[in-house]
Amino acid sequence: MAKRDYYEVLGVSKSATADEIKKAYRKKAMEYHPDRNPGNAEAEEKFKEAAEAYDVLSDANKKARYDQYGHEGMNGMGGFSAEGFDLGSIFERFGDLFGGMGGFNFGGFGGHGGYSEPRIRKGSTLRINVKLTLEEMAKTTEKKIKLKKMVLCPECNGIGSKDKNAVETCPICKGRGQVLRQQRSMFGIIQQTEPCSHCHGEGTIVKNPCPHCHGEGIVSGEEVVTISIPAGVEHGMQLSMREKGNAAPRGGINGDLLINIEEIEHELFERDGSNLYLNFYVSFPQAALGGSVEIPTLDGKARVKLSPGTQSGQILRLQGKGLPGIHSSNKGDLIVNINIWTPKNLTKEEKSIIEKLAESENFNPKPGKRERSFFNKVKQIFS
Repeated sequence: MAKRDYYEVLGVSKSATADEIKKAYRKKAMEYHPDRNPGNAEAEEKFKEAAEAYDVLSDANKKARYDQYGHEGMNGMGGFSAEGFDLGSIFERFGDLFGGMGGFNFGGFGGHGGYSEPRIRKGSTLRINVKLTLEEMAKTTEKKIKLKKMVLCPECNGIGSKDKNAVETCPICKGRGQVLRQQRSMFGIIQQTEPCSHCHGEGTIVKNPCPHCHGEGIVSGEEVVTISIPAGVEHGMQLSMREKGNAAPRGGINGDLLINIEEIEHELFERDGSNLYLNFYVSFPQAALGGSVEIPTLDGKARVKLSPGTQSGQILRLQGKGLPGIHSSNKGDLIVNINIWTPKNLTKEEKSIIEKLAESENFNPKPGKRERSFFNKVKQIFS
């Protein structure tokens, strides 16, 4: 199903302020919160959808990119997606908007009695740099990367205990992961939930820790990850892979993997967005007589016809021979700057021929009006 517009999801306009966006999200989250809608799958999806919309519209950089490119522009920006992430992640990230300790503390909705779910640990984010050639950036590329990261302990399979039956419900919080504290104030008795200090908010206690991981459930290891990089990526872009980062202690959620794109300098081409630029040299006879030449491109060569009397500095535009845009089938152009090659070491015979040609009136420069600059020539091409 196609994603709904984020502004439509929260019920705000594109000109809404940060405070208006926050208020709109709080209203939607309160309306569709799982405690108020127990067992309602549709409400849960709308709750997640609102969190995804707020994650983008509350971030100035993400919001600007979304306003320009829509949902396609969010690929590789990190953040939430309503498909496939758990409610605990939302509570952990946005719970402070509601004054709770990861939940909303509605005081009894759905039988929770003011408690949110036990805290689910999340592994740390892993960041790597991936270097790509222009040829690789021109197409969808797969890279297999061996990552050094935290992985599940192979001895206890990540539970942190030598014996799976030795993991017990915390006797203090009764598995809730939180305890209820009461405090007197001038307004009366205030109730507040906080993480259980006995189990650190997990709701369980490991009685017989695994000696290999010391009860954490994770150890240092390696994993080979296949990364699919879309065509058209640029230097400095960041892609993300959900739950491919470091493993979390005792059955938590893996962290994310962030991939920073680095461009390897090309020996021929320079890049500007989706366009490529090339300095191409021709011999004096080719420039004077004209004819066809083969110009290198990213995927081979293109045969181009030169007009007789081609001047150094002439600009050619090869449409569609550049790079694709990110998530777009449209390709940029290859801009070719023609240069005439002047030989440095001439034989006696060659010198004699050139000296004879120099006597001809046709070989005297006649530039006429002032030549346009390279910048103006390129600007004229795209005007």
